[in-house]
Amino acid sequence: MKALSDIGLVGLAVMGENLILNMESKGYTVTAFNRSIDKVDSFIKGRAAGKNIRGAKNVEALVESLELPRKVMLMVKAGQAVDDFIEQLIPHLAAGDIIIDGGNAHYADTMRRTAYLESKNLLFIGTGVSGGEEGALIGPSIMPGGSKAAWESVKPIFQGIAARVEDGTPCCEWVGENGAGHFVKMVHNGIEYGDMQLICEAYQIMKELLGMTPAEMHVVFADWNQGELDSYLIEITRDILAYQENGEPLVEKILDTAGQKGTGKWTGISALELGIPLTLIGEAVFARFLSAQKEERVQAAGILKGPERNFEGDRQAFIEDIRQALLASKIVSYAQGYLLMREAAKQHDWNLNYGGIALMWRGGCIIRSVFLSRIKDAFDEDPNLPNLLLSPYFREKVESAQAGWRRVVAAAVCHGIASPALTSALSYFDGYRSDRLPANLLQAQRDYFGAHTYERIDRPRGEFFHTNWTGRGGDTASSTYNV
Repeated sequence: MKALSDIGLVGLAVMGENLILNMESKGYTVTAFNRSIDKVDSFIKGRAAGKNIRGAKNVEALVESLELPRKVMLMVKAGQAVDDFIEQLIPHLAAGDIIIDGGNAHYADTMRRTAYLESKNLLFIGTGVSGGEEGALIGPSIMPGGSKAAWESVKPIFQGIAARVEDGTPCCEWVGENGAGHFVKMVHNGIEYGDMQLICEAYQIMKELLGMTPAEMHVVFADWNQGELDSYLIEITRDILAYQENGEPLVEKILDTAGQKGTGKWTGISALELGIPLTLIGEAVFARFLSAQKEERVQAAGILKGPERNFEGDRQAFIEDIRQALLASKIVSYAQGYLLMREAAKQHDWNLNYGGIALMWRGGCIIRSVFLSRIKDAFDEDPNLPNLLLSPYFREKVESAQAGWRRVVAAAVCHGIASPALTSALSYFDGYRSDRLPANLLQAQRDYFGAHTYERIDRPRGEFFHTNWTGRGGDTASSTYNV
């Protein structure tokens, strides 16, 4: 074992342990540390036995075991725990040393921490790591941002352990300054929420309207995974639907209340702050909130009645409609996520490589799919593409899918099956392609009750007008601004 380790990692939960093993398997020597020292001992004697991994009993020993510039990666719970550990590390570090936060931190915290550590002549990287337990062990998607001066020191390690696409390109590249990496990871997680909800709605429609069994749906998802919808989430859904316990499908025994760790909610909040219509991901988050109201929903089910569910038609044709609805809605989800990243880049002066981000998501991460190569192609062809829906490939796909998409949404509504993500995606598509929305009436209402003024289609943009609608309001108008 080398006299000094290449990197230290703090936090021996599932992700931390597997990242250490991944790094060691790629030729790096790693020092492991955990607040509970017994976990260090058990790891060194267990999974790390005989490998180029050493344990540290305290922070000072951790830092002393590292080669210069020292690199310490934190895989601890987001929030105060990260700040607390940074404070423990600072007294033992020297100028140019690097702290890396690999947890699901809020990007605003990463911006703050980058500025704080740079003021102390230290460097900070906030990086998203996606891929779950298996990805961490064999190759995750890694999205680093923060102090650009730190990148060359960590680049060999990060790109060495990352997943790779078919041509060998690592699913890891520098994202941007301060909080850019964690922002992109947050959007990744938001899209993950949306993809999962869309798949669950497809499952529910097949189950409740078509009366399909998990075994029958397994066959459908297996088929879908061979085509345009080929992805990790479709793949695991296929496997989940086939899994049995005592001869019965396990999925039907699982309580229908969904958990979450907050990253989808952060994505929605960021969209509200930046004024981006992230409707599908927002509905996916709200759907989890509604699922958590289990007892109240059970009570409501005994009181509130909906329509009878009786499907009449070609079942196989309708399954194809569901596939088309899922594909089109997925395109909308990514389109909205990319709009959010573009607006954040403007606000924070980030130079994001949108095609490169799609490539980073192409392997290792939870939303990995063949679909992402098409997104990379779209931005390679037009780096300033305003919306994925306007690229030739995605425009053609959505337009060709919309007939089936509309039939699925209409059937779900008419038969009383909740499909908030599929429906909101279609509503966004219809709103986005409308050259005139009813916001003219909305603005008239605002001017009527609050003298908020309006613009006119027969006057240049930027001129604002107020009408004394009641004859009692006078000519005084409110100032014009958008929050």
